[in-house]
Amino acid sequence: MIAAYIDEFIMFCAGLWMTGIGFDYLSLSRNPARQPSVVRHFKWMGPLLLAIAIILAAAS
Repeated sequence: MIAAYIDEFIMFCAGLWMTGIGFDYLSLSRNPARQPSVVRHFKWMGPLLLAIAIILAAAS
């Protein structure tokens, strides 16, 4: 029970981090011109991870 909440909390925090990087609120590296190519996918992966974490939290 507690482990599920910890897992959902970590998933929620990772979704916030990915969303922040994807929408340029946070920077992944000190040189913003040299972002890895996967960062462009964070715009949809971050909110999706947030939604999954919220749905799992509501279901448990």
